[in-house]
Amino acid sequence: MQSAELKTSDFYFDLPKELIAQDPLLDRSASRLLMVNKETGELRHDIFRNIADYLRPGDCLVLNNTRVLPARLLGVKENTGAAIEILLLKRKEGNVWETLVKPGKKAKPGTWISFGNGLLKAEILDIVEEGNRLVRFEYEGIFEEVLDRLGEMPLPPYITHKLQDKNRYQTVYAKYDGSAAAPTAGLHFTNELLGQIEKKGVRLAYVTLHVGLGTFRPVKAEKILEHHMHSEYYQISAEAAGIINETKKNGGRVICVGTTSCRTIESAADENGLLKECCGDTDIFIYPGYRFKVLDCLITNFHLPESTLIMLVSALAGREHVLSAYEEAVKEKYRFFSFGDACFFY
Repeated sequence: MQSAELKTSDFYFDLPKELIAQDPLLDRSASRLLMVNKETGELRHDIFRNIADYLRPGDCLVLNNTRVLPARLLGVKENTGAAIEILLLKRKEGNVWETLVKPGKKAKPGTWISFGNGLLKAEILDIVEEGNRLVRFEYEGIFEEVLDRLGEMPLPPYITHKLQDKNRYQTVYAKYDGSAAAPTAGLHFTNELLGQIEKKGVRLAYVTLHVGLGTFRPVKAEKILEHHMHSEYYQISAEAAGIINETKKNGGRVICVGTTSCRTIESAADENGLLKECCGDTDIFIYPGYRFKVLDCLITNFHLPESTLIMLVSALAGREHVLSAYEEAVKEKYRFFSFGDACFFY
C-alpha cells in the first residue's frame, strides 16, 4: 500500500481497557519484553532486565534525557474561588508560559489565579492558537522549586490512578527540564541495567527532546498525510553526535530508546545519515514509506491505536508485522502504554 493511500483506520487494533497499565511496577526492569524481528515478524517473549542479552559490543543506545516538569497546577480564581487547572506547555520568555487552562471559559485575559494559598499567582495575558493561554507567573524564590512543591505530574488522560512517587514518571537519567510527558521507553532502565549494558561494550548517547502534549493528540484526519504534527524542541551534543557517527562507521547498530530519540536523530541527520552538534524544533512525521537515515533498531512501549507513534513503528517493521505483534501482546495480556511493557524491534 502506498503512503498516500494509508488511512488512520489502517492502524487500528482492539485493546481491552484492563490492559492499560495504571501504575508503574515496583521494579522498573521487571516489565515484559516482546522481541520483534523487523524483517520476518518473528516474536519472542522475555523480561526487560535481560535486554543486554540482545545487544552487541559496538552497538549504541540513544536515550532521551529530558526531564518532565510537574506541570499540572490546581488553583482557584482570585475573585470567585472557582477551581481552575493550568498545564504548562512551553516557556515563552522569563515568567511567561504557554499553557492549557481548564475550564477555558473561566480564563479570560486579565483573570488572576492563585495556587498553594498564594505561593504562586498567575495572570492570563492572552488567548493563542488552539485556545491555549499565555500566562505570567508571580512568585518568590526559584520557579522550579515552587513548581516542584505545588505541581503534579501531567499524566496521560488514560491513566486515572494517582501517582504515588513523582520519580516513577521520570527516567533514571532525566537531566534537562522541559517535557510535558515522559519518554516512556526509558522508564524500564535502572542504573544497574545501564551499567551492565556499558560493561558489555555498548555505548550510550544522550540526546534531548522535550516531549509535548501533542504526543497524546489523536490523529483526526482520515488520510494520514493530512495530519499536522506538533513541533518539539531538540538538542544534540557534539559528544552524542560523535558516538552515533562512530557506531555507524564501525558497523554497530544505532538503537533508539523510544520514538522521541528516534525523531531527534532522524530530524538532525544529513542525507548521509551523519550528525553534528545542533538544536532546533522538529515536526517530523515518520510513517510507512519513510527511509531511516540513522536508526537501525527501536526499543519502545506499546502505543495507542491510530496514533502517530504506531505509524512510526510501522515505518520500521511494516504495518502487518506491528499489528500482528500487538495482537499477540493483547492475547498474552501485556501491559500497554506509558507504564506498560516494552517491545524491541531488531
